[in-house]
Amino acid sequence: MSDHKPYIGPETTLPETTIKAFILGALLSMVLAAANAYLGLFAGMTVSASIPAAVLSMAILRMFKNHNILENNIVQTAASAGESLAAGVIFTFPALVLMGYWAEFNYWETVLIALCGGVLGVLFTVPLRKALIVEQKLQFPEGVATSEVLKTGEKKGGAIKFLLIGSLIGALVKFSESGLKLWEGIAEKASMLGSQYGYFGMNLSPALIAVGYIVGINIALLVFAGGVISWWIAIPWYISSNGIDVGTGMDAVNAGYDIWSSQIRYLGVGAMVVGGLWALIKLRKSISFAVNSGIKAVRSKVNIADMPRTERDTPMNWVMIAIVVMIIPVFLIYLREIHDVAISGMMAILMVVAGFLFSAVAGYMAGLVGSSNNPISGVTIATILTAALILVVILGGDSEKGPAAAILIGAVVCCAAAIAGDNMQDLKAGHILGATPQKQQIMQMVGVVSAALVMPLVLQLLLTAYGFGPATEAQPDSLQAPQATLMESVARGVFSGDLPWDMIYMGGAIGIAVILLDLFLEKKGSSFRTPVLAVAVGIYLPFELDSAIMLGGLIAWLAHRGQSKESEHEGGGLLFASGLITGEALIGIALAIPVAIYGSGDVLKIADKPFGSIPGILVTIAICIWLYRVARKKFS
Repeated sequence: MSDHKPYIGPETTLPETTIKAFILGALLSMVLAAANAYLGLFAGMTVSASIPAAVLSMAILRMFKNHNILENNIVQTAASAGESLAAGVIFTFPALVLMGYWAEFNYWETVLIALCGGVLGVLFTVPLRKALIVEQKLQFPEGVATSEVLKTGEKKGGAIKFLLIGSLIGALVKFSESGLKLWEGIAEKASMLGSQYGYFGMNLSPALIAVGYIVGINIALLVFAGGVISWWIAIPWYISSNGIDVGTGMDAVNAGYDIWSSQIRYLGVGAMVVGGLWALIKLRKSISFAVNSGIKAVRSKVNIADMPRTERDTPMNWVMIAIVVMIIPVFLIYLREIHDVAISGMMAILMVVAGFLFSAVAGYMAGLVGSSNNPISGVTIATILTAALILVVILGGDSEKGPAAAILIGAVVCCAAAIAGDNMQDLKAGHILGATPQKQQIMQMVGVVSAALVMPLVLQLLLTAYGFGPATEAQPDSLQAPQATLMESVARGVFSGDLPWDMIYMGGAIGIAVILLDLFLEKKGSSFRTPVLAVAVGIYLPFELDSAIMLGGLIAWLAHRGQSKESEHEGGGLLFASGLITGEALIGIALAIPVAIYGSGDVLKIADKPFGSIPGILVTIAICIWLYRVARKKFS
């Protein structure tokens, strides 16, 4: 059992699931889900919303006469569940549009698939809570940070200003660049340096710098290392070995992107599959422990009312019944798409097994490195590749519905794993604060339902306004949707037989090398580690995103030198960075409305980027200095 003494003891009962907490949690879930959907489609990475949700909750609940820390915690639990569901949705659902299987996001179909995955993710975390938080005492760094922010908020009230200022700056910069078209959003250049291809680029997005700041120097450096492998090693090697003429100027830039898109990014697929399999192997004992804990809980005759309030989970017999019930709508969704009872049944069973396994992996990894660094991409790629290989045997390589079936399995698994990782962070925060787990699990359901109801609307708006995938003349501001693009390529490639397997095998070898390095660092007791999924993400992201994330990581390292881990969360940097992300994302969604109505990305344009990327570079430098200075300050 845990030796932790909660902030609010089990003998004390405070109002947690109040009406205002339900309403506020549901609304924040919708807003943060929309913001994270935009961020993920744009940047290929998402970050935990627990801390900004906690700060917003504190600021709003202060307006009411009666509020308490556990009520604040309940609100952020619902809000961050919405943000996690968005990650699961945007990594997979756009793939169905990219492959032409869907022409648009059907509202109820999208809602039901997201809802099934999210609810299963909440259910899977019930046995995992005791196994990973109470028994194994994993750190869950973002859960600990959230609890510290909430405790700090009980005493100090200045934290909200950092979030608001960051939001205003992020919104203003995004509006100026994407709306008014005052400058180029990317600074990049490529050319042949003798016989070698050289490229450097950086996206001038405050949100990307903020992502790098939040994930920290370790992960940011690994993401950048993935970009170096792709753009400074693999692409020059490919050009040189194949004698490709890349031209000059933007032709050289475009040539690099074409090679990366068609060949090199599949190195990331290989590394991801190896990372997903390694996670299962490494965590096999923990997964077995969680399963056994769930079975013991079902067989237990202990009356929940006799348990301490802080250890009351949703009864396991209810959880098991709910999981069985949830298989039915999943089966019906698959049947509607595939029109084959046996295959749909097999898909539903595969989804449940993979969903639980990878929810356990996501929960465990969140305990080690935080939910922002969760290997959701890797486990989803592994699921889709495995499902596609099974389905191609059953359906044949000429099946038109096979790739979509693999994506649909991956979509439910991805939503479940994304929810599981983030929810475990919230349950850890609740464990520290003395919350009632069952009430948190109820609010996680509230967050999932709220986010599921808005996600198809947000996705359809962004699709109509910007489009997904590589930019084209018709859609110059297209959201790249890196994960969804990659998953669509993998699922389709298995059935068409044209996957670049040599690149996937080489990526797998890179993944093994990174794992061996991580094992060496672990044995040496090094604080710097090399989780393979971070490198894999960097390989399949465009270099312009990797470099911006790296810049944010450097700012975090410079700002936090000489500080303890705890003191990092006492400064305003984390909230300022969260504000930059939120402001930019919400303006990106707001700009989509006039673009969708008028069918043009230039509807608000007042200039045509007269000075190229120079104004954007100057603005980026100013924001970096501002972020550094804010990060050094304490809450006032």
